[in-house]
Amino acid sequence: MEIVVENVTFAYAAEVIALRDVTVTFATGETVAIIGENGAGKSTLAKHLNGLLRPSLGRVLVGDRDTRVYSPAQLAAHVGFAFQNPDDQLFKRSVQSEVAFGPQNLGFSEHEVELAVSDALRMTGLTAAAETHPHDLHSSQRRMVALAATLAMNTPVVVIDEPTIGQDANGIQLLGDIIAQLGRDGRTIIAISHHIDFCAENFDRIVVMSNGQILADGSAQTVLNQPSLLARANVEPPQVARLAAALGLPGEILDRASFLAALLNQNN
Repeated sequence: MEIVVENVTFAYAAEVIALRDVTVTFATGETVAIIGENGAGKSTLAKHLNGLLRPSLGRVLVGDRDTRVYSPAQLAAHVGFAFQNPDDQLFKRSVQSEVAFGPQNLGFSEHEVELAVSDALRMTGLTAAAETHPHDLHSSQRRMVALAATLAMNTPVVVIDEPTIGQDANGIQLLGDIIAQLGRDGRTIIAISHHIDFCAENFDRIVVMSNGQILADGSAQTVLNQPSLLARANVEPPQVARLAAALGLPGEILDRASFLAALLNQNN
């Protein structure tokens, strides 16, 4: 399902313009990370993708559905949203019932709900915590519960706001595995993140925002190897790219494999 953002401007108040004439398209099956400093407009843009916010000017199309006409509830079957703060999302008395809430409200059959919940709990490593109250879990696990609740709805588009906050190395690896699986399933993943190394390793496309506008939009290899461009958004390139540049290694290097290959080639 394609999402098209056309010339969108959004103001929280007359003097607080969060988005300025933003135009961007998210194609079916893409993995996209939106990066930029705090206040760049990243989360505001994300909340336009499922109708939580509506443009002051311009329009957003989810498939052929104009978010100015359709409610967030009507768009929920198409765009799932995992919030930055899971406590804004969780309200049930067990992890299992929390994860089941979305598919139940979308009209899944009892068998479909069971399968969706089981798959989402397995993907997020929460199967053993199914009967636990979400608020008895660590904050990093609650983030996984919120993500599982989103995944269980089986929406073609999944939006995740700051997924790596509070996660340890194992949690970050699990998130990478989830994104890879969603990509293999043909679902579109759009993430808001400050974790540039995570973005470099897990997303094919990077959108850079600053001051409510898009500064750059392209492949991860191209965008994340432009330090002067990233500096305009107060973002540093990934660690491996910075190390490669410091060593004078040629090419667009974002991961350890390409770094080692370039290093071996230089030494030979």
